[in-house]
Amino acid sequence: MIFVTVGAGDFNSLIQAMDELAPTLIAAGEQVLLQIGHGAFVPQHADHFRFAPSLEPYFDQADVIVSHGGIGVVTEVLRKGKRLVGVSNHDRYDDHQDDLLAAMSARGHLVWCQDLARLPEAIAQARTASFNPYHEEPGQLVEIIMDFILHGHRLARG
Repeated sequence: MIFVTVGAGDFNSLIQAMDELAPTLIAAGEQVLLQIGHGAFVPQHADHFRFAPSLEPYFDQADVIVSHGGIGVVTEVLRKGKRLVGVSNHDRYDDHQDDLLAAMSARGHLVWCQDLARLPEAIAQARTASFNPYHEEPGQLVEIIMDFILHGHRLARG
């Protein structure tokens, strides 16, 4: 199954591109399911829903996941070791999703699709790519909290 998610927002151009691609994929025996969020575009060729209490069951069932570049979805999918195509949403006011997708692509964790015209190739690439496992590295905040937990009594005494 190919599962497409746009998270809590909308990404009409991604949903429309996948809906146009769906008949070919379905004819080849692939199931396509789209989570469309608040999007205005309603798919005509693929099963879809707006929201679910959790996307985890869909992630678990999917062979390939196609997603916007939201950090929550990207990290959840990568933690599961799933094949991910991250798609740039050029409708956003800034390029923060591109920054995340570029970094994750450079580390070999996902396929970054910067142009929806190349979406079929990106999905095909994700099916066969050898991805590097994703491991979260603790950031400075974790180190500060751990230091406080371990040595906080010193701070309290001054």
